[in-house]
This record gives sequence, C-alpha cells and structure tokens, in this order.
Amino acid sequence: MSQYNIAEAQTQLSELTRRALAGEEIVIARDSVPLVRLVPVQPPKRPRQPGSGKGQLLWMAPDFDATPKEFEDYT
Repeated sequence: MSQYNIAEAQTQLSELTRRALAGEEIVIARDSVPLVRLVPVQPPKRPRQPGSGKGQLLWMAPDFDATPKEFEDYT
C-alpha cells in the first residue's frame, strides 16, 4: 500500500492512476490521515443482446397482461 498526501496526488495523478490500474493499492491522505483509496472501476456488464433467448423455452402465464382483481377499480 502506498500513501500520498493530497498535494502529491494532484501532481502525480496520471502515474497513481496507472499504478492503481496495475493492481497497486493507493491511499490519499491529509495530514497523514488516510481519506480515500484509489481503485479501478469495474468494467460495465455487457448490455443484453436482442434475441439472446432465441431457442430457449420461455413460459408466460395466460393472464400475464390481465389487471389484478384488487386493481380493477383503477382502470
């Protein structure tokens, strides 16, 4: 774990970012008190692809789009 004060972190942000992406734990402190940890963001999940369920067994209840009895007064 490497610790840097805020002023150092500001001047070396590109280098600290590169090191954090490489897996190193970087801590940014103020007056030697740790405040934050610089860590990589997890990559986003792949978006769903249309048609990705093609050929799979899908079941839908016959009353799928029916209004529930307790909500009939609202329609």
